Amino acid sequence: MQDPNPLPWGAQSKFQIHFIVKRQVTNPSDYIAKTKLITQGHFGSKKLLNIKWLGGKLADELNNDSTLHNLIINQSIANATIFIDPLNDVVRIYGAWYNANFIITKDLFHIYDIIASHIKSI
Repeated sequence: MQDPNPLPWGAQSKFQIHFIVKRQVTNPSDYIAKTKLITQGHFGSKKLLNIKWLGGKLADELNNDSTLHNLIINQSIANATIFIDPLNDVVRIYGAWYNANFIITKDLFHIYDIIASHIKSI
């Protein structure tokens, strides 16, 4: 029998990209990082001016990488929003939630690849 009063939530058509880097994490606080976006404008006219990484040792390394900085600056606000979290024996890199019409571009993949190389170097 079907519920006569269905709840308005349930399976959502939202997706999130996760990249997993295998890394034994001894000090989790070294691997936490996220982007802080400096923007200008509002709503549809919002533009990304600069980014800064906040977090531990990894954030310091990412702030010093000018190639990575230049790649992220040219992304959309959603693509420039990046989080890095350590879990037991992996570190995950992920971004914002997307609707069903998202695509991973070569530049976005390259950004995550550069971040993964920094994770492996710590």
